[in-house]
Amino acid sequence: MKKAVSLLLIVCLAITLLAGCSGNASQPSSEPPAAQETAAPQTDASQGESEPAAKKTMVIGDTTFNSENWEETVDPHRTYNGWACIRYGIGETLVHYTDSMELEPWLAKSWENDGNLTWTITLQDNVTFSSGREMDAEAVKQCFEHLLENHDRAPGDTKIADMQADGQVLTITTSEPNPALMNYLGDPYGCIIDVDASDFDVGIVAGTGPYVVTDMVTDDHLTLTKNENYWNGTPKIDELIIRTLSNGDTLSAALQAGDIDAAYGMAYEAYPNFENGNYQFSSIQTSRAFFASMNMTSPIIQDAAVRKAIAMGIDKQGFVSALLDGHGVPGNGAFPDGFATFGGENVTTESYDPEDAKAVLEAAGWLDSDGDGIREKDGVKASTTFLYSAGDDVRQTIAMAVSNQILENLGIEMIVEGVSWDELPARMYSEPLVLAWGSSNPKTSYMLYHSSNAGKDDWYNPENFSNKTVDGYLDAALSARSLEEAIPFWQKAQWDGETGTSMRGECSYIFVLNKTHVYWAREGLDTGVQKIHAHGDAWPLVQNIAEWTWTK
Repeated sequence: MKKAVSLLLIVCLAITLLAGCSGNASQPSSEPPAAQETAAPQTDASQGESEPAAKKTMVIGDTTFNSENWEETVDPHRTYNGWACIRYGIGETLVHYTDSMELEPWLAKSWENDGNLTWTITLQDNVTFSSGREMDAEAVKQCFEHLLENHDRAPGDTKIADMQADGQVLTITTSEPNPALMNYLGDPYGCIIDVDASDFDVGIVAGTGPYVVTDMVTDDHLTLTKNENYWNGTPKIDELIIRTLSNGDTLSAALQAGDIDAAYGMAYEAYPNFENGNYQFSSIQTSRAFFASMNMTSPIIQDAAVRKAIAMGIDKQGFVSALLDGHGVPGNGAFPDGFATFGGENVTTESYDPEDAKAVLEAAGWLDSDGDGIREKDGVKASTTFLYSAGDDVRQTIAMAVSNQILENLGIEMIVEGVSWDELPARMYSEPLVLAWGSSNPKTSYMLYHSSNAGKDDWYNPENFSNKTVDGYLDAALSARSLEEAIPFWQKAQWDGETGTSMRGECSYIFVLNKTHVYWAREGLDTGVQKIHAHGDAWPLVQNIAEWTWTK
């Protein structure tokens, strides 16, 4: 009966799942139009002439493009605004990813590294910005120079020391070996823009993508028109209107009312409203990992037995079924299965086994001596806060589900508390919290686990994990002369079969699940071939937007 009640509680916790991370600029404009039906061309038989086809417009509901989420403009050189720049087809990066998360050419035709510090990148020919400027090496060099001057993370990530432009060839010299350089340049902040034609004060940029911004009001809407000179084909939809909506419930209502054509981030309990012939469903696996950061300085969590027991007491598969309605996979590590050569299939995790977890706690001296349902040791209750970023529904859902299950299964109290983004940095280095991570870069392991990042105000290693063996693997990966040479060390940093990291032994992170990207659209919208993206669930929605069209 307890298990049935627990599952019911978890199901009841399944609320809106929001995509993406989080930054304010605005530009006045008129009210955005509502969703419009596509009209077919009309022919006057007597005249033998065709009237112009009606403008094809698509309205997308978005809970992500807003200042609270650190997406206040489409300028990729601001914080996390590169997400929006990519997501809506404004700008593009030098590389794309295959469905197995391996690099493939895009704006870059090819690249090579000399095994040391020099990278030679050959750009595609005949690519122009929406401004009309040719995308050559000088333009890309200018873009990266502006990026390095204005983006907090880019200099440390890329380690670019010098750049030289010659026609379509850009030569980059790094200050030290950086085998993951191209992965970083495939990050949203690596979006290639025409610096001279961009208005950085307002936050509107000129990219190489299939769509051009014509109007933007932060926290309200974004309007785009197709780029008639797009280098990779002509977009089939003339106009995109992105409406910023507050939450999944408003998305659901707007889609049912016909105010928008497509939406993502709706609560799963709303899905039955769309399971009919009027709507169509799309699902794409992402690398968006949700996990518990088990802080090593917390009086309770610093006990390795407590961390291991919690890792064994979470029914990950049950969470995927109950919280995500099956739209995800259990989490193994920083990357899901199939992520090139360093995915979750290469990691061994603690299995769900609450009875063995209880035995681990009891062996370590954690007993419920007073019968109140909460264990204690040496007079200290097994009770701690469990933080999540307030306003993030998916993190709240996971935090509450973990809290309920761990209390019921193990007698460990984790008191859930929502904390603002501004407050979190002051508390996350001493209290456990729910984090989300999506990355296209194996160096994620360095960010998560290296002791040099412990205790820094940078969201990297908030659990204060420190392990000399793991540090050694990560240092070896960073000093490698190629990605191929580095990958085995990044693999071992996640799980080496002996000491491990968060998976066994220390359990500094407990990965819970990888989320599947889910969205609904009105019937008749052909979304083409959807591509997975490493970075998370906010990206794929319109990554292939140039292919989308109305069939009715």
